[in-house]
Amino acid sequence: MLTGKTALVTGSTSGIGLGIAKSLAMHGANVVLNGFGDVDAAKAEFRDIDAEIGYHPADMGKPEQIADMVAYAQRTLGHLDILVNNAGIQHVAAVEDFPPEKWDAIIAINLTSAFHTTRLALPGMKANGWGRIINVASTHGLVASAQKSAYVASKHGIVGFTKSIALETATTGITVNAICPGWVLTPLVQKQVDARAAAEGVDDAEAKRRLLAEKQPSLQFTTPEQLGELAVFLCTPAADNIRGTAFNVDGGWAAQ
Repeated sequence: MLTGKTALVTGSTSGIGLGIAKSLAMHGANVVLNGFGDVDAAKAEFRDIDAEIGYHPADMGKPEQIADMVAYAQRTLGHLDILVNNAGIQHVAAVEDFPPEKWDAIIAINLTSAFHTTRLALPGMKANGWGRIINVASTHGLVASAQKSAYVASKHGIVGFTKSIALETATTGITVNAICPGWVLTPLVQKQVDARAAAEGVDDAEAKRRLLAEKQPSLQFTTPEQLGELAVFLCTPAADNIRGTAFNVDGGWAAQ
């Protein structure tokens, strides 16, 4: 389905990014990974997939490294067709206690990095007459939670950025959309589950249920694989006229 296409997925050495990268590769795309996780373990996930897999260690808070990463993807894979802006970080604190340096880092990595990758990738996509930009936002790009001001601001920003660039490319073969996951059982979320289980004296299953019950009516985690298959769909001709949309995949969280 995506044979001959190339993709760059930021923050893809684990979790949601790795799930999306794998789905794209399983459908034929060559992929450049990025992130600070275990690169060898991430690459091992593609061992049985017939795709070319590259890696660039760019720090998504540093524009010059982002530029080098996009150039690497274009140079090593020949062109860049699919850009998935997934890299993100989190910090939880009341706004009056929020460290300014944490705010700056979250905005830089969660939001500003997508500006840099997009502005650098678009000229090549326009020259080729086809492209897909998929921004991984969050249900927090649609609704808010307390103690997460920087994260919520960055994710609302990504949804707005998605809409704006979708309008700028509306008459081209390039589409721009956002995916807004709710709770996804990534290694980072599992750490939250473990901490809750320890603090409340419950087992893993009950800690997960309590976490989900606070926000996600389905009481089910979304999986990276499900998000990956949605990303693949957005790369198909069926999605040619889906532009500027934020898909919430959140078990009913934002419907409340």
